[in-house]
This record gives sequence, C-alpha cells and structure tokens, in this order.
Amino acid sequence: MKLATLKNGTRDGQLVLVTGDLSHYVDASAIAPTLQAALDDWAIVAPRLTELADEIAAGSSIAKREALDTTQLHSPLPRAFQWADGSAYVNHVELVRKARSAEMPETFWTDPLMYQGGSDRFLGPCDDIAMADTAWGIDMEGEIAVITDDVPMGASLDQARDAIRLIMLVNDVSLRGLIPGELAKGFGFFQSKPSSAFSPVAVTPDELGDAWDGGKVHLPLNVDLNGKPFGRANAGVDMTFDFAQLVAHAARTRPLGAGSVVGSGTVSNKLDGGPGKPVAEGGAGYSCIAEIRMIETIETGAAKTPFLQFGDRVKIEMLGKDGTSIFGAIDQAVTQYKG
Repeated sequence: MKLATLKNGTRDGQLVLVTGDLSHYVDASAIAPTLQAALDDWAIVAPRLTELADEIAAGSSIAKREALDTTQLHSPLPRAFQWADGSAYVNHVELVRKARSAEMPETFWTDPLMYQGGSDRFLGPCDDIAMADTAWGIDMEGEIAVITDDVPMGASLDQARDAIRLIMLVNDVSLRGLIPGELAKGFGFFQSKPSSAFSPVAVTPDELGDAWDGGKVHLPLNVDLNGKPFGRANAGVDMTFDFAQLVAHAARTRPLGAGSVVGSGTVSNKLDGGPGKPVAEGGAGYSCIAEIRMIETIETGAAKTPFLQFGDRVKIEMLGKDGTSIFGAIDQAVTQYKG
C-alpha cells in the first residue's frame, strides 16, 4: 500500500492512496482525512485502506482515479509530532571525525547517535530548498525513514520492529557551515538543520518484498546532482544499527506517539574496508556532499567539491529490482530565499 498527502490548501493536506506504479491516486479521505489521522487509529483504518488498494489493483473500485502529479504533494506527513534522525551508518560518522583528525569513540559502534529535528513543517518532495546564503554550506543528505505507531517507553527490539508502519525516503538538508559553531556550544543542532523533505509516497513494508528484512532496506539509494549520478550506496550495506534498534533507542526513556518519524542518517558505503569512490570511478558514490569533501580532505589535505549553489538540483529515488520507482522521487531545486 502506498500513501501520499495531496496539497489542498490546509496544513495537513488530504490523504490519498496511490497506485503501485505511481501513475494515479484515489481520494482516501473518507476513510481518514489525513495520514496522521490514519496512524492515530491504524488498527481500524489500515484494513479499510488495504481493501481500497486491493479493489483499485483489481480494477473493481468505483473510486475515481486521478493522474498523480508529485509537484502537488506534501511530504507524506506535512508535519509530525516527532522527527528523530539517527546516524546508523557509522562509516559516515567515522569519516567526519577523521577529516578533522578526531578519534571516534568505540561506543559509536554500540550506541546509536540521534538528534531531535524540527518537525513543525516539512518540505514537499518537489518544493524548493530556499536558503538565504550559500555560505551556510547547503548540503543534501539521502536517507531512509520509518513512521511508527505508538511505541512504549523501554520497547524491546521486537516491539520496536512491530511498530514500524510505513517507510519513506528523506532529504535531510544540512547547513554544514553552521554546524561546527552550533556543536561547539554543546547543545546540538538547530539553525544548521532546516526543514527536511520526504518522498512523494510512504509505503507499507510489504511493498518492498524481500528487500525489507524487518529492519533494513536492501536496495541502492540513487542520489543525483544536476542530472548526474552522485550516489548509489546500498541502504542495506554498512548499516550498523537497523530500524528496530533506532526506534528502540528513541523510545528508551520516553514513549513515541503514533506518527513519529525515525531516520537512518546518511546512507554510506565503504569500499574494500576504506572510503568509497565516486560513481564515475566505479564506486557507490555518496549520499551527501560532505562525505566526498571529507575524503578529499583526507587524501589531498583540502576539500574541492563545493556545497550546493543556487540553481543546483537534487534528486533522491529508490528503484525496485524491476527498475520501477518505489517511493517516487524527491526532486528539489536550490533557490535563494527572498524573505
């Protein structure tokens, strides 16, 4: 089942059910007006949505089908009660620290990193990344995220895994130039983490077939910059902490409410035990610009790849084994914020 949120002039949009090939949608607001409403009462609502999806797939539904235009979609949740982003690919963290000659604590391999991001307003999958200044070091971060049901405090791994309701992609926009100053204050990210964007649709785990093992998505994440392949890292490889572990970590000292979004952090692959290579050189590439800059710094003493500039375009997508898009594409232009 694939769910999306249509822009309709309201903050939370209108819930729609999307066909498997992402070509059409049908209005699902009679079942639940918004995705958050569906998640709030998932045990009752999900079977009704599944029934409608089955009817549409069989061609027996009387519901009117409309052509899907992803530019008219919000992120599946236009805003959420919780956005907690992990850093499950420790290779990425290791490179960040190595580039500044800092050792990585051994606990990073056993205890996930996680920050609480702003969730009052997410960008739509095709909305511009509007920033006032490129000196802020604008960067994309290609990630996977899950949306949970209610999760009790102190949840076990099985409870955390069972609470995963939907999966989607993320562009966790980061302002690299602002991060060092904020972290130096010892209180974490805020201005350096503006609004994130999520894929056009969120899918139930069964849509991924055997690419979903209950905690990881075993498919490449395609990240393109200005129409050229930038990253093809496999999301199921080098993921130190799976989503069950990330959700359980987030719920260690608090319950999570239905509709909580938990991210994987930047998808990152090693190559023969060392830093990856660009796609053009036969590697899996990178899911963010910071990572290639780290490798350039390690290898040559200086970064040369620029961060995003006004006019640049970022596309993040995941294809199934049959070559079709699973979540639709995050496709965003970087523009100058005018105020």
